[in-house]
Amino acid sequence: MFSDPENNIKQFALAPGMLVADFGSGSGFYSMAAAKAVAPNGRVFAVDIQKDLLEKLKNGARQNHISNIDIIWGDLERLGGTKLRENYLDAVIASNLFFQVQNKDGLCLEIKRILRPNGRVMVVDWDGSFGGIGPLSQDVVSKMQMTAIFQDHGFILDREISAGDHHYGLIFRKKV
Repeated sequence: MFSDPENNIKQFALAPGMLVADFGSGSGFYSMAAAKAVAPNGRVFAVDIQKDLLEKLKNGARQNHISNIDIIWGDLERLGGTKLRENYLDAVIASNLFFQVQNKDGLCLEIKRILRPNGRVMVVDWDGSFGGIGPLSQDVVSKMQMTAIFQDHGFILDREISAGDHHYGLIFRKKV
């Protein structure tokens, strides 16, 4: 089984009223699951650089009567690239993202910038390269590498979650 957004969001323990960003939202599986978890007063900011996927997410949310998702076209690897305010969000979701980006430090710094003190980030990524269904082996970011990236940027590993057969899940907390 691949990553299960509904199950992973449950393990992330989002609550009604929270403000959450879904980095690299794609067509929105995590955004929609998070939007349900933070409803009725919470918001999800779906951020991606691919406009066609954001349009697909917008249409999917409308078809599913989900109205608490804001679509943002932005560059996740650049400080300020999400256009979100500093210290604004309670949580960030980064699923199947780190293996794709060149500037992992920039991505982590943008997450740090927009999270409130003690804010959390859930990272779900590929546990390896699985012969054509995952990223190339040289692109995989291991659990240990991911932990080092976040710890180097002022995060504490809060806990691991079960994220599926081919994925790992880590929850980090921004230091105060």
